[in-house]
Amino acid sequence: MTIERHETAARMSKIVIHNHTAYLCGQVAEDRSANISQQTRTMLDKVSDLLFSVGSSPEKILSATIYLKDMALFAEMNAVWDSWVPEGHAPARACVEAAMASPELLVEISVIAATD
Repeated sequence: MTIERHETAARMSKIVIHNHTAYLCGQVAEDRSANISQQTRTMLDKVSDLLFSVGSSPEKILSATIYLKDMALFAEMNAVWDSWVPEGHAPARACVEAAMASPELLVEISVIAATD
């Protein structure tokens, strides 16, 4: 059994790969002061970059769990999500309201994707 860990720190790895599956840790926005659309956009850019770094891509996402600070932000977040997900490649997805690690964060995502 081979497990690859990428960008590992004391608490977590940004990506763990096992059996041709990539597990990404929760990703948040670069600019925590931005609105929900901007936070979602930069968060998804980080997901894309991480996936590409291990030979995957948004087309290969199997599952996504999205955490929103407030479900009132659902429609605005979805507008960005819908334009980012490649047509015909929508993953299984859950979206829940959650308390965030920092009060200025509005959205976080955790992703599982195939690597080949």
